[in-house]
Amino acid sequence: MAKKMTLSQALALVKSGDVIVTGLGCAEGREFLTHLHEIADRVKNVTVTNCLPMGDYQFFTNPAYKDSFQLDGWFYSPALRKAHANGNISFIPNHLHLAAIKRLDNKRTTIYLGNCTPPDKHGYVSLSLSNTYEKRMMADCDYIILEVNPKLPRTFGDVQMHESEVDIFIDVDYDIPEIPDVPPTDKDLIIGKLIADYINDGDCLQLGIGGIPNAVTKSLYGKKNLGIHTEMLTTGMAQLAKAGVINGRCKQQQKGKMVAAFAMGTKELYDYMDDNPACCIMDGGYVNDPMVIAKNDNQISINTTIEVDITGQCCSESIGSMQFSGSGGQSDTACGAQKSKNGKSFIALYSTAMVRNKVTGEKEEVSKIVAQLKQGAAVTLSRNDLHYLVTEYGVVNLRGTSIKERVERIISIAHPQFREQLTKEAYDLGIIR
Repeated sequence: MAKKMTLSQALALVKSGDVIVTGLGCAEGREFLTHLHEIADRVKNVTVTNCLPMGDYQFFTNPAYKDSFQLDGWFYSPALRKAHANGNISFIPNHLHLAAIKRLDNKRTTIYLGNCTPPDKHGYVSLSLSNTYEKRMMADCDYIILEVNPKLPRTFGDVQMHESEVDIFIDVDYDIPEIPDVPPTDKDLIIGKLIADYINDGDCLQLGIGGIPNAVTKSLYGKKNLGIHTEMLTTGMAQLAKAGVINGRCKQQQKGKMVAAFAMGTKELYDYMDDNPACCIMDGGYVNDPMVIAKNDNQISINTTIEVDITGQCCSESIGSMQFSGSGGQSDTACGAQKSKNGKSFIALYSTAMVRNKVTGEKEEVSKIVAQLKQGAAVTLSRNDLHYLVTEYGVVNLRGTSIKERVERIISIAHPQFREQLTKEAYDLGIIR
């Protein structure tokens, strides 16, 4: 460990014009980022690229530092949404399996910043909770800076690195960020049960983030021999594995392994992953490649969306033109599952939402199934790629359907109070005749 530096020594390496990339979610270099704003008086135009940051860091939340730091994000968090108005934050449109490749076509990384476990007796560290793009960004940079945290789980897959490959280590000891295991709502449980009824023993699963995917996992107890090939490994998956529901024995690829690009959840998940050879964190360019996903038979993809129009266009990352989250791997996994033998892809949403009326200021119930997406909305999943659509009112299969069939089926699972209006709008807009 001859390459150890203090935090201040590592920060001193940053110069104007640098391009810093940090790890996804729990893999970000938290201590470094917490103090990055302290060098604002001596640097200009430093670009930081991140994905789903877990901290509200001064360098991007405080507008006083906007001339020193530009932040480009692959996936927005609440802190990024709030700070977007500062003028130095921008979203990077992407499919997750191509995020690193396409970004490197545009900008060369000068500093990679992440975290790792302490080295083992052979000198190998584990990158622990993510290799979504991390190793690809390390491949040709000036400095690899890793924060060595003994609280990180030592995981397996494509996350091992010998200490000789790392330029700088910084000793830290912070707790790993957690996503609380929030109890599912009644709507979540209804939707979760509807989807679970389509999942058979031996299927291989991908689940997205949020209440609905969590509710799906709670509806899977009683199933047998399920497998995991997923973008994100979750607490619910760990619980199913401990209960014997997930064992991966029916998979065609990495049989017996739970394969993911990153992991995020509660301490229960991190404890389960520690030194567990059944959990494989692998390169996101591999895990999320639709052609790789398709190599497992009976692949099931389950994701959520914000708004869907009556022809099947899914806006899953913005509210109108306002960036809310990101594309992530929704298109990757939806298309990959449909290429799989007997595969299925589900997009789920509540039929309605409570939204504040801009005129009255009062909250009112609006339909999340609409005739037309909001102006400026990003189409995350093309209508060409939508398979099953689910609300608390049912499941519809849109594969091979005409526009007229789609309109009828999608409206059939809208909230009953909006169905007549949606049908009228479909005719008024000339979508159907």
